[in-house]
Amino acid sequence: MTDFKPIIKVLEEAYEIPHLQATRKISALLPYNYYETDKHFPVLYLQDGQNLFNPMSPFGDWAIDQSLAKLAEQGMSDIIVIAIDHGEDERISEYLPYYHPRYGEGKGNFYIQFIIEKLIPYINSNYRTLPDFQNTGIGGSSLGGLISLHAGLSNPGVFGKMMIFSPSLWIAKTIFNQTESFQPLQKSKIYLYSGGNESAEHLPNAQKLEAIFREKMVENHAIEFHFSVNEIGKHAEIYWKHEFPKAVKWLYF
Repeated sequence: MTDFKPIIKVLEEAYEIPHLQATRKISALLPYNYYETDKHFPVLYLQDGQNLFNPMSPFGDWAIDQSLAKLAEQGMSDIIVIAIDHGEDERISEYLPYYHPRYGEGKGNFYIQFIIEKLIPYINSNYRTLPDFQNTGIGGSSLGGLISLHAGLSNPGVFGKMMIFSPSLWIAKTIFNQTESFQPLQKSKIYLYSGGNESAEHLPNAQKLEAIFREKMVENHAIEFHFSVNEIGKHAEIYWKHEFPKAVKWLYF
């Protein structure tokens, strides 16, 4: 499997985010054979980069490098993953899309602006990507799942794929209204996951979100939707680690 491991490139340890007056470490996981081919690849932008392929992460990690290697071994290597580190103490604020009485205004829209206006053009200019809507995805877990969902809903012409794991919908109930008014411009693929053993609100909120998407599909909106539930799943990286390859397969292959 070692031969199929993705090539990990650190774009910058302190990539400038003018929209937030901050810097972040951003990494690219390229297909193992990226430099041996002239192919172009779809891209998945993932939040919480610290927890994606670092076994020393305090809360554990998704081990996406291992999952990508296993997928590549099965002939599914055509994907580039961009991992964006979170802002540590600023994480809640930067992943919060709306005003919250406890956490304030939220900088989520500025964060999404950064991804769309600066990061995506940079990646498309420096790597062999398939830059169209159908081949551009965004995803994350918890608050990272919330901001990824908001990004997809509020930019229906940018992100054709959404990987939403255990989204923290409790902190931003406006997201339900936003989902109801979502008008995909083209076929959008949405993969939603929730554990049954997270907080009391997590699974019911995810089921409420599912119901809205299902209704939109009945109304013939251009949505392809998959809802995955692990009844014993807790709000933890180990469960998102197991869900990641399933989601990648469904969304991209």
